[in-house]
Amino acid sequence: MRKTSLLTGLLGAFLAAPAFAQDLDVVGRPTDAGLGFQPAATELARDLQWLDGMILVIITAITLFVVALLAYVIFRYNRKANPNPSSFTHNSPLEVAWTVGPIVILVFIGAFSLPVLFKQQEIPEADVTIKVTGYQWYWGYEYIGEDLIYDSYMIGAPFTGGDNRLTPEVEEQLIEAGYSKEDFLLATDTAVVVPVGKTIVMQVTGGDVIHSWTIPAFGVKQDAVPGRLAELWFNADKEGVYFGQCSELCGIAHAYMPITVKVVSQEVYDAWLTASKEAEEYTDVRAVLTN
Repeated sequence: MRKTSLLTGLLGAFLAAPAFAQDLDVVGRPTDAGLGFQPAATELARDLQWLDGMILVIITAITLFVVALLAYVIFRYNRKANPNPSSFTHNSPLEVAWTVGPIVILVFIGAFSLPVLFKQQEIPEADVTIKVTGYQWYWGYEYIGEDLIYDSYMIGAPFTGGDNRLTPEVEEQLIEAGYSKEDFLLATDTAVVVPVGKTIVMQVTGGDVIHSWTIPAFGVKQDAVPGRLAELWFNADKEGVYFGQCSELCGIAHAYMPITVKVVSQEVYDAWLTASKEAEEYTDVRAVLTN
């Protein structure tokens, strides 16, 4: 097996390829001052976003009810409106209502949230299995059953000698890799490449401290714990470039270990996998499509 990393010098081989020559839309780029979730690209993400919306409706209704109740009590039972307050020790119907009511609400929420949780945790049979290992501060990927292992660093990461600013040199690296300057701090020199419409199982672990592998548009997040092998799965239904970040505080450069996943057609994936296993270095998707 080969453990490789797409270094800056390798990117120069693709200068002739236009940006995003792989014809992939950037789906998972965060939006400044945006509200809500990234567009869902999996069934898991759609389930989570629907569940969030449903619970938001319930919470909003409860909040409005409590505010209305407080306002009623303030105006109905203040000293001026009610100079002679009554005295009592308990109110059985009221106590039953505020006990049973929350129980019913929680059971209702659980009836919808537990199936979503079980769907996440019940790992289906995989079409592609990838082992991902978190390191300080980059990701290592191994395609199980294939002769392909490589590392993934943020373009412009500290290990390159940069100072985490968008310098002209870093911007040039981004453009050479097929990204734009808006993808700074998101794009990596190598990406996870998977076929669209296939079940992908990620085996997640940590090589030093706890990390977390997360792609918001897929609705997946799994801590990478040293000495343990956890799993997550997704089935992306739209081709594109998706971004994520390490989501567990893991040290001084925690903010600089992003995740890039490229979802491509089965034909492109097969060609990429074959070329990557035969090449001396990891093969970028653009190299497959432009040759």
